[in-house]
Amino acid sequence: MRSLPILVSGVLGAALAAARGLQHVGPSMANRIVSHPRVARSAVARGHATPPPCAPEPLIPHNANTTKYIVNGTGIPDVDFDIGESYAGLMPTGEDASRSLYFWFFPTANPQGKDDVVIWLNGGPGCSSLEGFLQENGPFIWQYGTYKPTKNYWTWANLTNIVWVEQPVGVGFSQGEPTEKNEDDVAKEFLGFFKNFVDTFALQGKNVYVTGESYAGFYVPYIAGAMLDKEDKTYYNVKGTLIYDPVIGNEALQTDVVAVPYVDKWAGLFNFNESFTAQIHKSYESCGYKDYVDKYLTYPPPATGSFPNPAEASSETGCDLWTQVANAVFLTNPCFDYYQIATTCPVLWDVLGFPGSFDYLPAGAEIYFNRTDVQKAINAPTQEWNECVNGVLENDDSAPSAWSVYPSVIERSERTVLAHGNLDYVLIDMGARLAIQNMTWGGKQGFQEEPGKDKFFVPYHPDASLETLAASGEMGIVHTERGFTWVETFLSGHMVPQYQPSAAYRQLEYLLGRIDSLTEKGDFTTQSGNYGN
Repeated sequence: MRSLPILVSGVLGAALAAARGLQHVGPSMANRIVSHPRVARSAVARGHATPPPCAPEPLIPHNANTTKYIVNGTGIPDVDFDIGESYAGLMPTGEDASRSLYFWFFPTANPQGKDDVVIWLNGGPGCSSLEGFLQENGPFIWQYGTYKPTKNYWTWANLTNIVWVEQPVGVGFSQGEPTEKNEDDVAKEFLGFFKNFVDTFALQGKNVYVTGESYAGFYVPYIAGAMLDKEDKTYYNVKGTLIYDPVIGNEALQTDVVAVPYVDKWAGLFNFNESFTAQIHKSYESCGYKDYVDKYLTYPPPATGSFPNPAEASSETGCDLWTQVANAVFLTNPCFDYYQIATTCPVLWDVLGFPGSFDYLPAGAEIYFNRTDVQKAINAPTQEWNECVNGVLENDDSAPSAWSVYPSVIERSERTVLAHGNLDYVLIDMGARLAIQNMTWGGKQGFQEEPGKDKFFVPYHPDASLETLAASGEMGIVHTERGFTWVETFLSGHMVPQYQPSAAYRQLEYLLGRIDSLTEKGDFTTQSGNYGN
């Protein structure tokens, strides 16, 4: 999740700007599930509701290095099932523990994934990867408005060894003063952590995949690039990267420049009156944004080299169109959510904070990872935990990854995937495509053909519970050139693994090389059930 430094009016606006396996059921819930046609079809007709047997021996050998990190899979507060084998705690970024990153590591029982390690990073900067763990791709999830945690049918641990890392220092449970000034500092410290992590769990020589979302559009390419620069396959054998709804270019390029065409595309979800619509269209033209989009969002891009920076216009000139739209939409929909624009009232309670990292808790409510019983269960230090914090990389002056390290990472990787939810207003998909058209890799600038011909397909599948329902069928547009894959993901907000978990699961299968194309219409590699036409 990413916190944009943009002021939005209204209490909920401030709140939102600050933020961001199979279910065992009793008889009464089973009756409800059977009433849902897809769940009934999967759980009753096909018998996919039996989890795989537990491994007789630990997947990770228990020894002097690993035992202090063991998590009791049956002892997680409010979780009424065994989450499986996992390891968590603080890992130093160097030779001493004064600077340490908190991690939670799940080895996979999937033999296809035994030689792979996926790293997951949330964004911010300053937001915890435990958000991704609990509400996106972890082995159990606790989504907005739901009563309790549930098994996550779409956990990435079904496919691969995966570690969620709270970083940089200063985020979440991680220890030390946040002294990093730029992404080079972040990458250097992360590599120190990862070497210690690999040595602790004897993961030398594994294939490494770096993934994340939002501000991880900085983190992932810079960290992967630093790993590749080491030319050390024992510790840093990077094979690919995947980033969701990332900031990879100039912030205004991905917000202000494309805000008005985005509103036009989803006009019914903004519900603006004619006068305001006319006003923002006038500014869209006078600020030069319309001409910019018309000229540079073309395939192939114009042969002019690097595009000019469109972001010189200040808020005083009326060109802060992202903010103007965000302020206005709260009048028509006071529960508008930048992260998923189809959201309407009421705002749902979120166990990570209500909503997001806003400083408000209803009477009797607690943030899950701020509970001392939870902290004890997951080997975390006893301290205040927040989903997102200030004071981390506030003045990051690193060059946007699209115009610095990302091209080289693409060229040196087996697969590179950028997936974007089309219901995300925090960072807009059209803005990401503008950044791509201004990026040069593999000897050419941008995509030479416009994405749209190939359809991203999510296999039909059994559904285990109402809490883990997920889409299937044609769920987007996929386009690959010169080793770089773009996936526009339909009906998804900013956090694709949360809003479209089956789509994200498929995208990870592709990244890991388990399937040849995201257009394939076969089954998932871990479950069958192609029941569509």
